[in-house]
Amino acid sequence: MSERSLITALKGLFGDDRGRDGRLLRGIGDDAAVVRAGAYAVTSVDAMVDGVHFRTGQHGTTLADIGHRALAGALSDLAAMGARPGEVYVALGAPPGFTVDDGLQVMGGMRDLCEQVGDVVVAGGDVTRAPALLLCVTVVGWADDQDALLTRDRARPGDRIGVTGPLGAAAAGLALLEDRVDADACGLPEAVADALRLAHRRPRPRVEAGRALASAEIRAGIDLSDGLATDAAHLARASGVRLHIDPGALPVAGGVAEVAAALEVPAHELAATGGEDYELCVCVAPGRVREAERAGVAAWIGRVGPADPEAGVTFTGARSHLTGFEHRLGD
Repeated sequence: MSERSLITALKGLFGDDRGRDGRLLRGIGDDAAVVRAGAYAVTSVDAMVDGVHFRTGQHGTTLADIGHRALAGALSDLAAMGARPGEVYVALGAPPGFTVDDGLQVMGGMRDLCEQVGDVVVAGGDVTRAPALLLCVTVVGWADDQDALLTRDRARPGDRIGVTGPLGAAAAGLALLEDRVDADACGLPEAVADALRLAHRRPRPRVEAGRALASAEIRAGIDLSDGLATDAAHLARASGVRLHIDPGALPVAGGVAEVAAALEVPAHELAATGGEDYELCVCVAPGRVREAERAGVAAWIGRVGPADPEAGVTFTGARSHLTGFEHRLGD
C-alpha cells in the first residue's frame, strides 16, 4: 500500500464534505485545510496506539470500532469544554501489512461518528509508516465567548457535583471483551452484556450535553475519560478545593454490578475507577441546580468543600483510596 493510494481512497470516502455550515473551504487533497474561523478556536489533540489504548486483535473489536473510539475520545474533550465541534485532523500511522481497505475501515468508523454528532467534518491529516497502528486525532471546536466555556478551575466551595449519566459500562465491557469475566457465569443477560461491550467499543461523546451545560451558565467541568476518581481530582486541583463524593450516589450502568462482583470489587469502585465512559462531571452552584438538570445532569454525587492546599477527592466511606487510569511514561 502506498501513501498516495490511501490518501486518494480517503478523499473518495469523505468526498466534498464541507460541514453543515460550509465552514471548511478546502479539505483533503491540498497541502493544508482552509477553514472559515469563528470567534474562538477550542483545540484538543488525542493519540491512541495499538497495544496501549486498544488491541487490533481483540475479539469482537473491528477497525471501524477503533476509528470511532479514537475520534470519540478527542470529541469528548470538546464536550468537556462546552464547545461546538468543527474540524477533525487525523495522523494515521500504518503498521506492516496495513491495507487501503484497513484504512477505509478505520476512517469509516470516524465518518460514521461525525454523521451522528453532526457539524463535524474530517478536514485533513497525514499518513505515515509506523511499527503499530497509531491514530493521532486533532479536533477543533468553536465558541463565541471564551468565558462561556466549561473549565476545570471554576469549582467553588458549596457547589454540588453532578454527572451526566451512568458510570462503569465501558470498564465492564472491556472486562467482557478481554474474557476476564464470563457473561453467562455471572448471570448477565445477552442483551446487557452486548450493551456493555458496545459501551467500550463505541462510546458516545456528550457533545450536546456539554453545549447545553455551557449555555446554562455552568462553568466548571471535565470529561470522564480516565475514570471519575482520576478526572475529578484534576478538577479539584485546578480549582484548589476538595471534592467530597458519595460512592453510594454514583449512577451505575446496568450489568456493572454483576461484572464487578465477578471481579471481586464493589460496583461503585468499578464505576469510579473505570475509564472511557465519557460522561461529564460538573460542579454547579446551588442556585443553578435545576438549570443543570435540564441541561443534562443525571445524578448528584457530592459537594465541593472549602479551599484546600491539598486539593483532591474524598470518597466518603470508601474501603481504600480510589484512582482511575494514568499513563506511566517511560516504563
